[in-house]
Amino acid sequence: MKTITILSGKGGVGKSSITASLAIAMSKSRKIICADCDVDASNLALVFGISEDSFEEWDLLSTNQKAEFDLEKCNSCRQCVETCYFNAISWVDNKPKLKEFGCEGCKACKIVCPKDAIRLVDVFNAKIGYSKTKYGFTVVSAQLTMGESGSGKVVSEVKKKATLLAGNSENSTEIMLVDSAAGIGCPVIASVAGSDFVIIVTEPTVSGFSDMKRALEVVNHFRIPCEIIINKFDINMDQTEKTERFAKENGIEILSRIPYDKAFSEALVNMTPIAVHEKKYEKLFDDLSEKLLFDFR
Repeated sequence: MKTITILSGKGGVGKSSITASLAIAMSKSRKIICADCDVDASNLALVFGISEDSFEEWDLLSTNQKAEFDLEKCNSCRQCVETCYFNAISWVDNKPKLKEFGCEGCKACKIVCPKDAIRLVDVFNAKIGYSKTKYGFTVVSAQLTMGESGSGKVVSEVKKKATLLAGNSENSTEIMLVDSAAGIGCPVIASVAGSDFVIIVTEPTVSGFSDMKRALEVVNHFRIPCEIIINKFDINMDQTEKTERFAKENGIEILSRIPYDKAFSEALVNMTPIAVHEKKYEKLFDDLSEKLLFDFR
């Protein structure tokens, strides 16, 4: 099974919309599965029109831990407070107390505690689930619990579940499409790691160009081949040309240029991929799919 990750340096560039329509195009000739790895704000299922109650979901355990103090053992040395990089420990009545939010489960406090008065306990920090779309393929997604951390590990669980479901399919799944979070943080790194190919979606704006370059650094770190889609390319042709020059100088192919169209917003409102909502885009994504599948032959 090949893994294609759709990535964007910044939010709002149309990454999930493009992923959804690309999935539909690819599913016409290949068996696919989708993994929504934007676990802080998962919305790929919404683009496909999947309702929340149609998901088979469960709580995730062991994707994050938090410190727990044995105050009877504590000798009030304050080393845990002074060591915590995330400032997650307060000092109350001469004893440590974990703040409601902030602990990343890094174990630094446990390591420095001279009395072994700290242990790390597993916490439920997300829900994970999957559902079949009306287009015939499955979407796996997760949602990080508000205020919790550990999104990178949650992303790994989403990919692991998608791989397991793909292996259980009647016919061998050929492609996993990963809809990554925006930016370059832990969930993005977890999304990109192990991918066979990356598509970077950008827009012709100053911030779009800057964040695209940062995303490219992550991709290059893993030495994964990639190509670029310029969405809304016609809103700023000077910036589009700048992106194209940059791509050419760095040996990166422009996979597609997609025009600005209010129909994309209308499609999202109707929870329908643009390739289905507006038939003129069906060929665009069919051609895009054909090119990608040719590259994988």
